Amino acid sequence: MMRYKERYLVDENGNRIGVFLDIADYQKLLEELEELEAICAYDAAKESDDEVIPFEVAIAEIERERE
Repeated sequence: MMRYKERYLVDENGNRIGVFLDIADYQKLLEELEELEAICAYDAAKESDDEVIPFEVAIAEIERERE
């Protein structure tokens, strides 16, 4: 697991109410989240009884949805 250098935003009572991350850490976190989402989608697809479609078709559909 990657370690992040976080800094906290606190309220007047010292309670943590926000987090600051370096932009590189934030981008890496987003990449890891995207990879995790892909793994979850793959697992869900393997468990379903849905019709199998070629990889290229699936990618094209995903790209269309992102636009």
